[in-house]
Amino acid sequence: MRMKPSCIAGLPVLFAALCAPGAIAAKAPPGAPKSAAQDAAPATALPPGMQRYLRDAHSITHGTVTVGGRPIRYEAEAGVMVVHLADPMDQDAPPPGSAADAAAQPPAASMSYVAYFKGDREDPHRPITFLYNGGPGSSTIWLHMGAFGPVRVVVPGDRHVPPAPYAVVNNEYSLLDASDLVFIDAPGTGFGHLRGKDKDKAFWGVDQDAHAFANFIVQFLSAHDRWNSPKFLFGESYGTTRSAALINVLENDKSIDFNGVILLSQILNFDDSIDAPQFNPGVDLPYELALPSYAATAWYHHKLPNAPATLDALLPAVEKFALGPYAQALDAGNALGADRKAAIAQQLHAFTGLPVATIERADLRINGGEFEKNLLGPDTTTGRLDARFTGPTLDPMSQEAGYDPQSSAIASAYVAAFNDYVRTRLKFGIGMTYKPEIDLWKTWDYGHRPPGAPAKLPGPTNVMPDLAAAMQQDPNLKVQLNGGYYDLATPFFAAMFEMQHLPMEASLEKNIEMHFYPSGHMVYVNEPALKALHANVAAFIERNSRR
Repeated sequence: MRMKPSCIAGLPVLFAALCAPGAIAAKAPPGAPKSAAQDAAPATALPPGMQRYLRDAHSITHGTVTVGGRPIRYEAEAGVMVVHLADPMDQDAPPPGSAADAAAQPPAASMSYVAYFKGDREDPHRPITFLYNGGPGSSTIWLHMGAFGPVRVVVPGDRHVPPAPYAVVNNEYSLLDASDLVFIDAPGTGFGHLRGKDKDKAFWGVDQDAHAFANFIVQFLSAHDRWNSPKFLFGESYGTTRSAALINVLENDKSIDFNGVILLSQILNFDDSIDAPQFNPGVDLPYELALPSYAATAWYHHKLPNAPATLDALLPAVEKFALGPYAQALDAGNALGADRKAAIAQQLHAFTGLPVATIERADLRINGGEFEKNLLGPDTTTGRLDARFTGPTLDPMSQEAGYDPQSSAIASAYVAAFNDYVRTRLKFGIGMTYKPEIDLWKTWDYGHRPPGAPAKLPGPTNVMPDLAAAMQQDPNLKVQLNGGYYDLATPFFAAMFEMQHLPMEASLEKNIEMHFYPSGHMVYVNEPALKALHANVAAFIERNSRR
């Protein structure tokens, strides 16, 4: 089961580029104007055989984006930054080329990024936001090219994108009006590479990943003199898992407080995932928390009997039923009587559009793949990331959906648009390969050590304690949750439930705000939703950047 090109959330089954010295653009001090030569000189890869050691590299360009009818000049920096687990200056390195050198090279990652700074000179007093998608194992082209970068790839709201040429336009919803932006690719994705002993184990895991991003952010703040800027994190999907772990690492290991954490399509507790709850019997909460998203999807596709005119008229009743009679019925297990089971099945039919016989045969428990496969009949499958999308069913005899129509519909446009944009406009990546995503399903370490635990805990990842601890230790930290009603990967009601069950004092609940949109996992695929998302996020940043 694949989450999406831009993020993975389900069960844990489950989900550097190198430059010759002369080609690396010299970094001028923050605030100093860049030369035309720096604009024109793209970074290039080292010749074969010389790419063993990772090096920082970047290219500087300038551009203009129009947001809210106002042109904004900006400086763009595309590059790679080498991140170590420990300060390499604290270690004695063996002589280059020696036998010991090959065996003892400490793990390192070159993490690719694109940063945008408003104006001709970088202003160290502006807010700065670090953005990333999830996976784990995804680059950040999705947020970059779909949501908040200065250009945006245009895709149909709920249909397969026609083949190239793809439409790339000025992004009037870029967040550059509210904050400087740093789009970061996860270790091993984008233009990045890993080196050193046990490099995969060093970077590919819940805790390892959080420390890698923390080290990247620390290095970036130092390189750009941004330590005293208002600072924000923005993560999507598994990026929200990362954000919860990361903000705790930043506060406790790096002594850095952030102004805010912005979460899009949240999953903090993988026990809540609707992807494969059948493998975790006795934990019925995922079925309850997914029900409002099932109802919204069925409403959108006109599959509900006696459907109300609006979602607002439908969802409160579904949410009440999900945590009330439905939860009580599932809690009863095999003790549930036949009459009661039949009554619950009838109500589930009214809220999901699925046949009563199908619901009863599933023992009232329909997982995400089964719902996607069965809602529209044997020949049509709904999207997982965005249930508004549909596609032909690959195997009409299968129990669950065999693919995600939304991923298939739009991924090619994002990948092609970014690969063209980064080389032609940002002047970076010539001779390099950009990896939109890498397969980490089997190698990712989902073990996590929450605050206060003596070691990593067995079982599904849960970073709710991390976010709660960060909010308790910094009572000024603000959190914004955003989600889509038609997201079957990280259902919106599950995100609400997690926020309402953070282990912290009730007085801190005022630091959390929540917004939901008529869209899917990638909320920004729906342009009206993107407009509203921009407005909410920009207001959150502005409000929480004041002294």
